[in-house]
Amino acid sequence: MPLRHLPEPDHLPALDRRYAIERPALGLGAGDPAPRILLLYGSLRERSFSRLCVEEAARLLRFFGCDTRIFDPSTLPLPDQHPGDDHPSVHELRELSLWSEGQVWCSPERHGQITGIMKLQIDHLPLSMGGMRPTQGRTLAVMQVSAGSQSFNSVNSLRVLGRWMRMVTIPNQSSVAKAFAEFGDDDRMKPSSYYDRIVDVMEELVRFTVLLRPHSGQLVDRYSERKEAGVPIGVATDLSSIAIAPQR
Repeated sequence: MPLRHLPEPDHLPALDRRYAIERPALGLGAGDPAPRILLLYGSLRERSFSRLCVEEAARLLRFFGCDTRIFDPSTLPLPDQHPGDDHPSVHELRELSLWSEGQVWCSPERHGQITGIMKLQIDHLPLSMGGMRPTQGRTLAVMQVSAGSQSFNSVNSLRVLGRWMRMVTIPNQSSVAKAFAEFGDDDRMKPSSYYDRIVDVMEELVRFTVLLRPHSGQLVDRYSERKEAGVPIGVATDLSSIAIAPQR
């Protein structure tokens, strides 16, 4: 299955709950249903630090009241490898993107850039699919891990991709340097300023997702698309209906 199991989903040993707000978006908009967040990571290594960071992020999002899904990219084919992208993992990724209201992308930095595995997942997400837009109007948080000193090459590249995919990328971001030193033998992140930044980023993602929820369709409604679709102002059908998938 392309969905990855999240171990110890409610165990947060590095979080100081004295300072953690369980519902950070309270008062910003309707908190029900739970914000739906898809998380993607960019490495297939057995001990993938981008995956471990995504798992930490997913636990925090659950704590903040979200519904989360982690996609496992290990069975994704190359783009155009299957006619019409007719592959179960491609279908699953696209369905998860349609399901989501927000996303988290976390890539290692390799040769100063995001990995091919990270780009592969985004390349399988079309801007438009059967009248629906699987990324447009969704919120996005970007993160990266590095083997050496801190860098921001990957998060900067992910921001470019998020803009291209017509997503609302939040201001905060996370870059974990020397990631191998930030995780214990139990594969859990140690308390640190890097962990605290991930908490900050997930807290902000929840707030932006709930805040934009009632307005996402309007925010990405475009004159050029109305014109191309032949949808004049004032008719009942407008492009806001295809900006984000209906809740399922």
